[in-house]
Amino acid sequence: MKKRSNSTLTTFTALFCILFLYVPLLSIAVFSVNASKNGLIWTGFTLDWYMKLFANKYIQRAALNTLFLAVVSTAASTFLGTLSAIGLYRHPWPKPVKRFLDMLMHLPVITPDIVFAVALILVFSLLRTFTGLFEMSMFTMIIGHITFQIAFVALVVYSRLEIIGFDIEEAAYDLYADYKRMLSKVLMPMLIPGIMAGAMLAFTLSLDDFVISFFTAGPKSTTLPLFIYASLRRGVSPEIHALSTIIMLVTVVSVLSIQKVIGTEKAATLIG
Repeated sequence: MKKRSNSTLTTFTALFCILFLYVPLLSIAVFSVNASKNGLIWTGFTLDWYMKLFANKYIQRAALNTLFLAVVSTAASTFLGTLSAIGLYRHPWPKPVKRFLDMLMHLPVITPDIVFAVALILVFSLLRTFTGLFEMSMFTMIIGHITFQIAFVALVVYSRLEIIGFDIEEAAYDLYADYKRMLSKVLMPMLIPGIMAGAMLAFTLSLDDFVISFFTAGPKSTTLPLFIYASLRRGVSPEIHALSTIIMLVTVVSVLSIQKVIGTEKAATLIG
């Protein structure tokens, strides 16, 4: 009887958490097709807000800036984060040095975004003083995003390396594979799920980042989170609901696609 009661409580708690998380998101999607411009009263179904959204040149520019920022920063951080994870895991570091490097790798993850953003402003200000470069623009935003994305990618890839271990690498050497062949034929194929998971995490973090983007953006590098923030100061409009719904759908589709690819890669690794 006690076991059944605990099971019911756990189920109820899980359902409550799911509703608490997803009901607001679903309500935004509903408001995006509501014919009423103001208020919460349903007055009919319409797609006019989406049509107006796609015709808004400022939103189009912000969307292009957001995608460009996310793609470039994700590509760079995935490459650097993967190399960092491999170097940290494979190199025989002394224990004190390895503990210090582990701390450095976790530090950007636990540091508040506002602290990170202020530090970036100070760095860019110093660089601008000595070089005359690094004016706030898309370039500084890309650098800012890369600096915090690297840590997330490195942690995901490092976890994957710990799962793989050294046994497969030693088995490859026992079968007369050199380092290059072991890396390209054995290690990298098994790392692909971790690399893609880290890249997906970095991409989604870049898409919805506001604090670092706000502090490092230039006058012509407005992203969708910055545009939404500026629009909310004038009141919530159905166009913002439509924009938020599209961002949510893109995120969901990206996650499902990456999960499918990761599953395929795992199967290919097992077959190989």
